Amino acid sequence: MDSAGAKLTPSLQTGQPVSVRKRAKSRLASSGAWYAYLFISPMVLGYIIFLLVPIVAAFGMSFTNYSLLHDTSYVGLDNYEKAFLNDPLFWKTVWNTLYFSAGLIPLNLMLALGLALLLNRKIPGISLFRTAIFTPVVTSIVVWAIVWKYIFATDAGLVNQILQLFNIQGPAWLYNFALAMPVVIVVSVLKNVGLNMVIFLAALQEVPKMYYEAAKIDGASRMRTFWSITFPMISPAFFLALILTLIGSLKVFSQIQVMTDGGPGTSTYVLVYYIYQQAFKQFEFGYASSIAFILFFLVLVLTIVQWNMRKRWVHHEQ
Repeated sequence: MDSAGAKLTPSLQTGQPVSVRKRAKSRLASSGAWYAYLFISPMVLGYIIFLLVPIVAAFGMSFTNYSLLHDTSYVGLDNYEKAFLNDPLFWKTVWNTLYFSAGLIPLNLMLALGLALLLNRKIPGISLFRTAIFTPVVTSIVVWAIVWKYIFATDAGLVNQILQLFNIQGPAWLYNFALAMPVVIVVSVLKNVGLNMVIFLAALQEVPKMYYEAAKIDGASRMRTFWSITFPMISPAFFLALILTLIGSLKVFSQIQVMTDGGPGTSTYVLVYYIYQQAFKQFEFGYASSIAFILFFLVLVLTIVQWNMRKRWVHHEQ
């Protein structure tokens, strides 16, 4: 039978020509695609309207002196030049941001890993401890910061009240130039350590037990077992936690706003807080936009550096 006849051969199951069934499947696939586009369209439109368009608008605004206090004009790279060459407070905020990140990242990761190792055991009530440590992650950051602001209050704060029991005069934690930032770092670590703990805990539970049994037979110490088996096996999870914590630390804002309001002086000014001050206190939206994109490129560069360095210590990558 020729090819034309083959196209008209009835199906043994439906009794319809093959060409008819193919057209029906094509229409069904086409309608299914339209249904898929229809369902994802709210998310796509929301992404475009509320994220992509504002980002593009802010980037364009960074090349202007857009302000609510005077007329707007194009200024080119003047905002970036001002930030790098003529604004000492900008460099102060960069230093404070890096100081916050350098204090938070190792403390968060080490504490999270230690808690994950402790809680990776089958003992009664272990789920209660895991829940208690993770609960602050889902707690409102504003509520969390307000509570800890009262805990570190100078006169009636819980910390100073406990110190008073031992006849120790507690300092003004949030009004001390040397102590304000460390306090914010500790509060931020306690807020988010549960997230990294869960990441590490999931990774630890995927490590094959036979490796530990072989290490025990060989007489390896706990420290040797950790560095030769545990850490290499969970290094991808550790890398993920490192990137998330790094990006989060560079975007810190709410804790600063609620607990110190950038003070005392400018000792806790960070980049996002400085952007907020320039945009909504000084109404210099053009300059604030330029600082926002400097922060974006700072996050991008540090993330790329970490990504390129991962091959030196992240194991079993293809």
